[in-house]
Amino acid sequence: MLRYLARRLLLQAVPVLFVIITLTFFLQRFAPGGPFTREKSLPPEIQRNLDAYYHLDDPLWKQYCDYLWDLCPKKFTPLALRSSFDLKAAFGIDLRPSFKYASRTVNEIIATELPVSLKLGTLALLVALGLGIGAGVVAALWHNTWIDRLVSAWSLTGLCVPTFVSGPLFSLLFAVQLRWLNPFGWYEPRDAVLPVFVLGLAYAAPLARLTRGGMIEVLAQDFIRTARAKGASASRVVFHHALRGGLLSAVAWLGPASAGILTGSFAVETIFQVPGLGREFVVSVTSRDYTLVLGTVVVYGTFIVVCNFLADVLQAWMNPKLALE
Repeated sequence: MLRYLARRLLLQAVPVLFVIITLTFFLQRFAPGGPFTREKSLPPEIQRNLDAYYHLDDPLWKQYCDYLWDLCPKKFTPLALRSSFDLKAAFGIDLRPSFKYASRTVNEIIATELPVSLKLGTLALLVALGLGIGAGVVAALWHNTWIDRLVSAWSLTGLCVPTFVSGPLFSLLFAVQLRWLNPFGWYEPRDAVLPVFVLGLAYAAPLARLTRGGMIEVLAQDFIRTARAKGASASRVVFHHALRGGLLSAVAWLGPASAGILTGSFAVETIFQVPGLGREFVVSVTSRDYTLVLGTVVVYGTFIVVCNFLADVLQAWMNPKLALE
């Protein structure tokens, strides 16, 4: 088991994160324009001073190596994470000043806005798990009935309708027409209802289909028929025998999906004006803020790697055969 986890971490997680950072660094530098590109060009003296301040006048290879060095953890102070997500105080990671916000560093922006995205994502993940797994299990138990067809139609609709379409529709119905909720903002608890459910429903639909397929396959196995023949109750058959195997495919999908949910959706945060890191990432891309783009990519890439690794651990626990491969 330990060899399996070490192989997943050292041979997959770390190289993937390195490739993500490298590609992001060079792709944004090779793209036309820059963080100081305006309709009216800056005076040469100011442009030279800005390039010197942000080290943009250094050779590209030196900029890349310096940024990798700033990303390397130089200490570990877990107590610093209790009050905020200050990566510099906790790990010694310096994500440098922002190009767009001259008075703020990328560390400060992430420490301020990442908790909002995590709060939104955690609530949406609970909604996705509750609705997705529950609907998938119900559809599998009543396979080929109207309940199964209803769940399949709902999950297929959820897969086809993206959040940038469902978000405005939910806002139009519940905020503009019915006036039950606020259409945007993050000021009071009810402001979280619309973005949480829009984001949660988007991930609940594929989770329901995966759970349904896995449960139908497991419920047709011989050991399930044996358990029923021995007189096991329906609840014991489902929760004790079938659910563990039926969720294997859903757990594999939950790895990258959990990272997307926990870090918040770019579209959802933009539509509902949630002051999270996802909306800031959209702004940083349009303004060509090199350091903020790289900082958010590092955070998102780390979340994806960690969530995939945790999904591998959970899969190995649910199916010990994987640890032997």
